[in-house]
Amino acid sequence: MADTATTFEEILYEVADNIATITLNAPDRMNTISGPMLDGLSNALLKADADPNVRCVILTGAGRAFCAGLNLESATKGEEMGSGAISSANLDLRNTPPTILFNMDTPTICAINGGAAGYGMDTALGCDIRIMSDKAKMAAAFTKRGILPESGGTWFLPRMLGWEKACELIFTGRTLKADTCLEEGLCSKVVAHDSLMDEARELATEIASNAPLAVQASKRLMRMGLSEPFTEHVHHVFLQLLPLMRSEDAREGMIAFLEKREANFKGR
Repeated sequence: MADTATTFEEILYEVADNIATITLNAPDRMNTISGPMLDGLSNALLKADADPNVRCVILTGAGRAFCAGLNLESATKGEEMGSGAISSANLDLRNTPPTILFNMDTPTICAINGGAAGYGMDTALGCDIRIMSDKAKMAAAFTKRGILPESGGTWFLPRMLGWEKACELIFTGRTLKADTCLEEGLCSKVVAHDSLMDEARELATEIASNAPLAVQASKRLMRMGLSEPFTEHVHHVFLQLLPLMRSEDAREGMIAFLEKREANFKGR
């Protein structure tokens, strides 16, 4: 597949080898979130999820930080934080990055290259898998700024850490080094800083080599399983399995297994 690149405002977007790489691109202010960046990230995520050629997404940041949270200078001036922002008359979060990330069927990997604070931490937690540079940190600094984890942290952290540890982290607003994040289960791997993107692409390539319809269906069903009883869930799994069994990829996967070769999946 030919490589493609697109630039949204304050966001870089590139597709190569069935992998979309989305980069927060405001390194001069440590990728703090502005209105244009919010809109650009939303559009990039939607573009990746709608592209049948994209089988995995890597989200990362330019410069020394992944995302140092909200742009406090803009926030204290009362400037808008994007088209999906909160207003007194309208609360519509459907097209904001946390909701889009959660609803995406395409797998997402966050390559955390530096500090992930506040909104940046929530955004990283919203990805399916996190790989951290040994120079990276997560900072749950919400209560230190007089706010709360507004973009998913109150939902993700109790599920990832358990109630007590999530309470301790959120109430104290602590900063966690990469090794601590690994110990607590907030990331899957900590790697040398210079090899971060290579490690992320290696994992993304492994994911992208599998049948994309099956990968996406698996993610969709896991998401559904978070809020439904077992009996209803296995019923939904079976209903999803039926069309997959009739797909060209399922046939290719079985033939490749019998022929002892790598499968060549087409996503149909």
